[in-house]
Amino acid sequence: MFALAFSWPNDHWLTWAFWTLLVSYSLFCWTSCFHEAAHHTLGGSKRWSIIIGRFIGTMIFVPFHVYRESHIRHHAYLNKSTDWELWPYSDPNASLWFRRIFCWLEIPFGFLTSPFVYGRLYFHKDSSLQNPEVRRLIRNEYIVIAIVWTAILTLVTVTSSWHLFLVVWIIPHVIAGVYQTFRKFTEHLGMRSYDPLLGTRTVIGSSPITAICTYFNFDIFVHGPHHRHPRYRHEALCDRMAQYEVENPSLDYPVFKTYWGAIRDLIPSLIWNPGVGMNVGAPPPSEEKPHDVSDFSEDVTAQILGEKDAVIEA
Repeated sequence: MFALAFSWPNDHWLTWAFWTLLVSYSLFCWTSCFHEAAHHTLGGSKRWSIIIGRFIGTMIFVPFHVYRESHIRHHAYLNKSTDWELWPYSDPNASLWFRRIFCWLEIPFGFLTSPFVYGRLYFHKDSSLQNPEVRRLIRNEYIVIAIVWTAILTLVTVTSSWHLFLVVWIIPHVIAGVYQTFRKFTEHLGMRSYDPLLGTRTVIGSSPITAICTYFNFDIFVHGPHHRHPRYRHEALCDRMAQYEVENPSLDYPVFKTYWGAIRDLIPSLIWNPGVGMNVGAPPPSEEKPHDVSDFSEDVTAQILGEKDAVIEA
């Protein structure tokens, strides 16, 4: 950001492009930090996770606790109509054309659609979020976001720094939103199964680019095992996936060696039918096992999913 602000070491357009892409990728990595904070695994401290999560959430217009509550439901009800995080792709009442239009808008405008999608859990009249204490926390976080951004935009206006603000923050933030949208789509769009390992795409590769990107994003690309075991430490997810593949050689897990391979698998769904679960042909989900979804589970398959929705390993 400093280099962008002061055109360091020069003002050549290639220099600007390099720093812009680097800053935008760094902001994209913020979303992975945000994700870890929601799981209370960032920095090994719940308190530290909440502090960092609230800071990041304020900067990207998503209250920390509305993201956490939405993400808890995303893990518990993957690809189902109650998966608020994957709306409208998980909503069987959302038409194909609405999903297509929303999908195509999300790619360039993910920095705007994401706050809207997460905010639905708080503002929608049919929201499953009824805990008054949590709703109070979210309300207060929305107030802080409004105050902070009013102050930032006022300062930018008073100092006539709109061009600087555009170059250093807005453009990288918009590009980061594109990265984040594609990550979400690559992990989920087009997946039918309600089972965590079969209903998400997992990327495990040894190429330097895949390894570096995975490292800087807390192994979030190893998505299937993460969805089955939301409390599992991220650095052990690859080994967990390998164990499942050894135990179940007959199952064709959607595991890819490169991120580009996962994107190629995504493209038909992205173009023709952006949806998950019932919207891409899955049967209606079975009844869940009795479970309190106020927090992440140790094992979604064992604790939450009905038997017809889960593939039970040998």
